[in-house]
Amino acid sequence: MEAEVGDELVALEPEAGLCFGFNSVATNVWQQLSAPQSFDDIRSRLLAEYEVDEGQCTAELTDLLDQMVEKGLVRCTTA
Repeated sequence: MEAEVGDELVALEPEAGLCFGFNSVATNVWQQLSAPQSFDDIRSRLLAEYEVDEGQCTAELTDLLDQMVEKGLVRCTTA
């Protein structure tokens, strides 16, 4: 279950009793992941939309996706 609160998102995993809060950037990434996306595609969209240098974007996106995988919110697949 998820609900938007302004430009942020709150997601609930009722079976595990977990609640996740996403800021606007994490919400953007979450919405992009409604369909399989490559890391490069997500990063390119973020770089086009936000004022951030590529190195910082890469590091923060990697950290966010690692956290999402760790929490079981997304799966990483290789082509």
